Amino acid sequence: MAYYIDDDGHRVRVAGIGLNPDEREVVGCGCTISRDNENKKVATLTFSREQLLYDLRTIAYVEGDTNNAQNDHNMHQLVDIGEDGNIDRVTRLLDLAHAEAKELLYPHTKVDIEDGATYDDILTETDVYTINLLVPERFSDTTARYWEHKIHEYMICRVLAEWMMLTNKANPNAAALWEAKAQQAIEDIKESFTRRTQRVRRSMHPF
Repeated sequence: MAYYIDDDGHRVRVAGIGLNPDEREVVGCGCTISRDNENKKVATLTFSREQLLYDLRTIAYVEGDTNNAQNDHNMHQLVDIGEDGNIDRVTRLLDLAHAEAKELLYPHTKVDIEDGATYDDILTETDVYTINLLVPERFSDTTARYWEHKIHEYMICRVLAEWMMLTNKANPNAAALWEAKAQQAIEDIKESFTRRTQRVRRSMHPF
């Protein structure tokens, strides 16, 4: 069984050594890591539609109960985020947020386009959103976990920002609040990305 030491000094098992090429090791929190080649590994971040919708419904209910208690019609509009007639728009927004997150992590998510590839806008419900990352051999497990949590947060906030704009008439500031939270998640990922990619320069002198 082989291990490597990540950037935080933790000993992490290297999946793929001594295993079949297709085998992957689950490292938790929606992340899996597998051996890709001598210098790179593939880390997969997963986001359950069921879990995303659960968070969206929960937050929408709290928001509706807090700010629309005196108006049943406004409250029902807001809290029905996952119901028939509304779920299609939510699905579109989740798809968009997922695509934005993948683009944000370029070049780790780069996939060469196939000749003659076709893309369409047919609405489909994705049970599990995935982001495959091609990362260096010594890439930190904690960074992958952090990105998974931050992207989940971004997808939730991204959807809520537009939903609040459409339905939360009692609290006009709600949409801006969730948009700001979505942008903060992006900035946090960018900052983490920068820390991972920038060179560490060591001074030749103690002072």
